[in-house]
Order: sequence, then C-alpha cells, then structure tokens
Amino acid sequence: MKSSADFDPAWLEREYNNRARVPEHPVHFERWARDSAAARQSGRALIDVSYGHGAGETLDIFPAQRKPGSPPAPVLVFIHGGWWRSLDKSDHSFIAPPFVQRGACVVVPNYALCPAVTVPQITLQMVLALAWVYRHIGAHGGDPDRITVVGHSAGGHLAAMMLACDWTRLGDDLPVSLVKNALAMSGLFDLEPIMHTPSVQASLHLTPQQVAMASPAWLPAPPVRPQGRGQLSAMVGALESDEFLRHNRLIQQAWGAGVVPVCEALPGLNHFSIVDALVDPRSRLHGMVGSLLSV
Repeated sequence: MKSSADFDPAWLEREYNNRARVPEHPVHFERWARDSAAARQSGRALIDVSYGHGAGETLDIFPAQRKPGSPPAPVLVFIHGGWWRSLDKSDHSFIAPPFVQRGACVVVPNYALCPAVTVPQITLQMVLALAWVYRHIGAHGGDPDRITVVGHSAGGHLAAMMLACDWTRLGDDLPVSLVKNALAMSGLFDLEPIMHTPSVQASLHLTPQQVAMASPAWLPAPPVRPQGRGQLSAMVGALESDEFLRHNRLIQQAWGAGVVPVCEALPGLNHFSIVDALVDPRSRLHGMVGSLLSV
C-alpha cells in the first residue's frame, strides 16, 4: 500500500471531483428528482419497505407489469451512487419505469451514509438488502433465481462487492450464486487513491484495513457459475476522468475476462449522463441491462 506522499492531492481532486468536471450536473439531478417523484406517484410502488432495523435500511419495490398467470419476473436491483455519503433511493426511482415496462421487478435499496457508517458497513447493508430480496421478492411477483444488480459509481462498487459475497455464510437458505449477474457503471474498484483524496476522505474516513477489505480489485475473483452466472459487466463514460477509466479497466484485469467479459467506455457519456443512458431504450447500456435480465 502506498503512502500519502505517493499521491498528489490536487491531481486526485481533479480526477475524482465529478461535480466539478461536469458543471451542468444540477440539470441531471433536477431531472432525476422530477422523474423519480412521478415514478413514486404512479400508485404501484411499495415505498420504504424495511430490509433491516438499522438507519437507512429500507427499499422501494416497483412490481413488474405482467399479465395474470405469467411466470415470475426477473429482478433488477439498482444501487445508487454519491460517494457513499450522499443521495438517496428516492433520487433514483426514475430508474424503475423503463425496466418495469420491459417486464422486470425493480428494487431500489437505501443505505446509511458516511461518516455515520463506514464503507464496509454499507457493503454489509447491501448484503442484507439482497438477502431480503431473495427471501421475499417472490411475494411481489419477482423471481429470486434471476436477480441482476446494477450500480452507479459508489453503487457500482457495491454491485461488484455483491458478486464477491459468500452468501452461504449469511444463511443456509441462500444460494451460492444469489446474484445472477451484475453491471457496474462508473464503478470504483480500488479504494486506495480515494483514501488520499481530501474532499472525499473527509467524509469516508477510510483506513488501510477498510481499503483492503472493500476494494473489489484486491479481492479474489468470484467464480463463474454455470450459464455465465456470477459475471460482471463494467461500463464507464468515455468522457469521465482517467482514474474512472482506469478503475473500469482494472476490475477486468484483476478478475479476468471470464468474470468480467464486458469492459467498455461508452462514447459521449460523462459521470452523470451515463445514468440517463441507462433509462434510454435507444442506448447500448439500456439494451445490455435488458439482455442481462433476460438471461
């Protein structure tokens, strides 16, 4: 592990401060908030369902639009970003409608935010959320054997960590491959430089031990199961910083192309417009998620 002297704080700030890199980010946030409010007011969503007893341990469920007698729906779990310290599931309800219309059941979990908790603690909250989904989503028309996890930024980190989880340690009723597959958008897979980025570390308080525990690229590659279960797709906007592009390449280098068969930089997209692309039926990213859900 490197020391602080090996990192230039000013360079790290340029690489990791996405709001400064994308001055128009408030436009994205305003649109997300408006569309999310409309999604929650549709009348079909189940809001603030508890998956645990701690702070932030709730999730929203958007049941699939399926005809009576249809088989259970594939499940999309979307984990939001915000440097593990900001934003909320309610800011990302807009993710649900396009995939609900494709026949998926969409779940958007919340988690507690740093500095009240640590990144490893947030990771364990997502483990609890996914276990809850596996055990209960059948009551909402979802298929527990077809859970796809998609995450953005810090959520991309958490999506990768869900693939690395040993689910059998959490309960005898949980399968080894609880997560069928995952897609990380602008994911963060090496927490060491983040520990030295002043504006972020001020909230995260990462320690070397936490970096080693919660850096997906530092962990053993999860095994690929039959029918390609356990694979991760890594996507990033081509307009993002060199560091975010490096993270995207790194997870494929660390886990191998067998586990990470897709590693792409999407032309014309930045750290925020990549989320807009997720819900655009014309985009490659939207189509990729649709393909993961249909496997």
